Amino acid sequence: VQLVESGGGLVQAGGSLRLSCAASGSTFSITTMSWYRQAPGKQRELVAAIFSGGGSTNYADSVKGRFTISRDNAKNTMYLQMNSLKPEDTAVYYCNAERLGWDPYWGQGTQVTVSS
Repeated sequence: VQLVESGGGLVQAGGSLRLSCAASGSTFSITTMSWYRQAPGKQRELVAAIFSGGGSTNYADSVKGRFTISRDNAKNTMYLQMNSLKPEDTAVYYCNAERLGWDPYWGQGTQVTVSS
C-alpha cells in the first residue's frame, strides 16, 4: 500500500485547509485509516481516525468540533477538513493505514503551518 498526502500549506489563524490521502496498491484490505501529526520537538500524535465498515470516527480532544475526517472508499482516498485553525495546529500531518496482519503504512507527510 502506498499513501500520498496533499493539501498542506500556509494559512492564517481561523482559516481552513483540506488534506487528502490517496491510497494505492492492495487497498482492498485496508481497515482503519488515520491522520497523525508531529510538531517540532514533539511526539507524533493521533489527530483523527476513521474505521472501516460503519465508518465510525475518533478525534483528539484538541481538534474536536474543528476537524472532520472522511473517507471515499470508491476513490481510495481519505480527507481531513480542518476549520478554525490555530497556530498550535502547525505540524507535519501524516496519513496512516492499517491492514490485518501487516505493519501500518505511512505517507510521506504534508506540512501545515498556521500563522497568528
